[in-house]
Amino acid sequence: MMADRNALTPDQIRALRAENPKPRARDFAQMQGITEADLVAAHVGHWATAIDAVPDRLMPQIQMLGEVMALTRNNSCVHERIGTYEDYHAGPHAQMVLGAEIDLRIFPSHWVHAFAVQETGEDGVKRSLQVFDVAGDAVHKVHLKPTSDIAAFDRLVEALRLPQQSDRLELGTRTTPEAARSDSNRAGVLQSEWDKMTDTHQFLKLVRKLNMNRLGAYRLAGEPYVRALSPDSVTLALRGAAEQAIPVMIFVGNAGCIQIHGGSIDKIVPMGPWINVMDPRFNLHLRADHIAEVWCVTKPTQRGPAISVEAFDESGGLILQVFGYRKDLNPAAWEALCASLPTREEVTA
Repeated sequence: MMADRNALTPDQIRALRAENPKPRARDFAQMQGITEADLVAAHVGHWATAIDAVPDRLMPQIQMLGEVMALTRNNSCVHERIGTYEDYHAGPHAQMVLGAEIDLRIFPSHWVHAFAVQETGEDGVKRSLQVFDVAGDAVHKVHLKPTSDIAAFDRLVEALRLPQQSDRLELGTRTTPEAARSDSNRAGVLQSEWDKMTDTHQFLKLVRKLNMNRLGAYRLAGEPYVRALSPDSVTLALRGAAEQAIPVMIFVGNAGCIQIHGGSIDKIVPMGPWINVMDPRFNLHLRADHIAEVWCVTKPTQRGPAISVEAFDESGGLILQVFGYRKDLNPAAWEALCASLPTREEVTA
């Protein structure tokens, strides 16, 4: 049973962390019954500084840091990409970073608490920017690399430092993923409207109009729109893409941020329940044992069908999506790989 997070004072959190420095921050927070944001906030005035979390203020400063590592995760998957934040597009409801290597979709209402971290460890000072939602869960992190501009980081901290530097947070309620929602009476409408799509971005508007959600629509649509795959199909798709040198797009996100890798993947490393992509500039860490449903999804676009492999956890939350690379002029290899993946029925049989 998790402890009451309010029972621990910032002093106690710091003392517990000093006694137990080795676990990753997320794991340590779970062990203590607090959020990761509580852990960082407890160190405000020590190695953390509370800063403005608004992306339209934060992103122009991050662009000045040079090469960094961007990290976005959910409960089952971590997406890490080295590169530079470039081509930022501001907006009131959603923003984008469209750099050559760092590619983000940002939903700013979930960017609530942010900190600049300068933590001294065995390997020297580790600098990062960490953003959390209203419940204290991580939305997005930026980790500086040896080649990053430290002076630009210092300027960012001074420019975005909040007037009130508190080591205790007021947090809201964590929202749970919505279970699959569909209407069997509207299956025909779903299929006919699906046929009319010309862009993948039209899909969520379609299902919302029909009072469904993504997973509910997949369960209802049937072939040729979707095909239920075996839970190990994500691992098979990643291995196949690596072995056959098929470029892919891998989307991993949470309510506040989606991070996208576009290009080849190479080194696939299983480790316990994790399946990992361990490439020089891109790492993916996926809890394969969290995958409850996998769907192969085909959506029509003006450039031909967009085929994806999409994984969901047992609560209906989307873990990740893998598409053929959008700049690949020969999608046949990805289509063939997806067609070869075992269906759920075949595995059950």
